[in-house]
Amino acid sequence: MGKLERHATIADVAALAGVSVGTASKALNGRGSLREETRMRVREAARQLSFEANAGARSLHSGRTYTVGMITTDTIGRFSIPVLMGAEDALGAGEMSVFLCDGRDDPIREQYYVKTLLSRRVDGMIVTGRRTEARAPIGANLPVPVVYAFISSADPGDCSVVPDEAGGARKAVEHLLAVGRTRIAHVTGPEHHNSARVRAAAASERLAEDGLSLVAPPLFGGWSEVWGRQAVGILLAGRAEFDAVFCGSDQIARGVCDALRAAGRRVPQDVALIGFDNWDVMTEACQPPLTSIDLDLEGLGRSAAEMLLAAINGSPSPGRHAHPCRLVVRESTTVPLT
Repeated sequence: MGKLERHATIADVAALAGVSVGTASKALNGRGSLREETRMRVREAARQLSFEANAGARSLHSGRTYTVGMITTDTIGRFSIPVLMGAEDALGAGEMSVFLCDGRDDPIREQYYVKTLLSRRVDGMIVTGRRTEARAPIGANLPVPVVYAFISSADPGDCSVVPDEAGGARKAVEHLLAVGRTRIAHVTGPEHHNSARVRAAAASERLAEDGLSLVAPPLFGGWSEVWGRQAVGILLAGRAEFDAVFCGSDQIARGVCDALRAAGRRVPQDVALIGFDNWDVMTEACQPPLTSIDLDLEGLGRSAAEMLLAAINGSPSPGRHAHPCRLVVRESTTVPLT
């Protein structure tokens, strides 16, 4: 009996063309703003590999359904929706479809969705949520690959794609140092929260590299504007001289900004202010507009989906993969030229 022919996948086309899976999908489906040279290179790669763009034909040949399940515990959707958008972009219209399931932090509901997705013969799953700390694996010995996005699996053998929060905190401190601020305070969320601890520790470590330290121990509290206002009262009462505040979230930073203004401290002339998350609802409403660290959740979702596609095609990437954050500079840290 002859050996079954392996049919080319979108990942094969992307590899031959030297582009990402998302870019290859856009080129073949006429989506996105791509250079014509890139589109032609992808189409030529598809021709060389005899890539079949028809999903039904591919399914008959491969036994795959070209569907992926996505399970989230983020009922608000503030974190999971950008991750989903990035994942869908990489999976590609007409290439892979996504079933979205809301687990609502209920283990029983979550396991029901796992069984339902497997009964629908999905080719893989992406698991996401609203917190970055490790969680128990969604299942043992599942018959399809699973990638954890934004959250991580406690099993180091699983593939997890998480934001590089420590790297983001370092970028925040480096920016403040670059604009001449050296007396930096840090106001963040609850101490039991993994993100608060990671960001605070990274900020302190980066300052120590320059022989500096925070003007006061990190102030842990809530992820809220109310806590931001209260924290400014604590800093002023402690008489610690500070010329910058790095906040663990944009919500906290907006509260800090309001309290500084009420106390007669100008932002950024007297105190430079930087947040974390780059949540537009907060950064744009803040006066002045808030400099922040962007988690690049859509990019993280794309990376997770590309790793899932690679795993589906036999090339898994076990372990924890840190996705870089980026600095977005606005007027809260830069004095406008007059």
